[in-house]
Amino acid sequence: MKARDILSRKGSHVISVSPQSSVLDALKVMAEKNVAGVLVMEGEKLVGIFTERDYARKIILKGKTSAESKISEVMVSNLITITPDNDISDCMRLMTNKTIRHLPVVENGKLVGLISIGDVVRTIIEEQQDVIGHLEQYIAGA
Repeated sequence: MKARDILSRKGSHVISVSPQSSVLDALKVMAEKNVAGVLVMEGEKLVGIFTERDYARKIILKGKTSAESKISEVMVSNLITITPDNDISDCMRLMTNKTIRHLPVVENGKLVGLISIGDVVRTIIEEQQDVIGHLEQYIAGA
């Protein structure tokens, strides 16, 4: 299975904020949408990601305020991205090795979606359940 298969199921809508947004505004968006991170977009251009982990490590632990801090000051800008043709097992390996939970999906320089670790784990479990079901049918002689 490929990243494009996940996107075809979940959709390509992404939640984003601008680099000029305050951290507080981004946190409000994240709470409203019940997500752990938002992409940072400058128009159509992907420039970063901001997650709950960034908030904890770069705002709270450093004594900054979320109302006064801008996303551009705390976002991760050296993004690891994938293409729609990346295999799900490769995505899992990449997320595990790099200790990240989100992979922006980019095609021809344009953002086409976002895959989370939850999406990848769910897909791998579904694939394994399908294999188990086929093996049970084979063993039962169906």
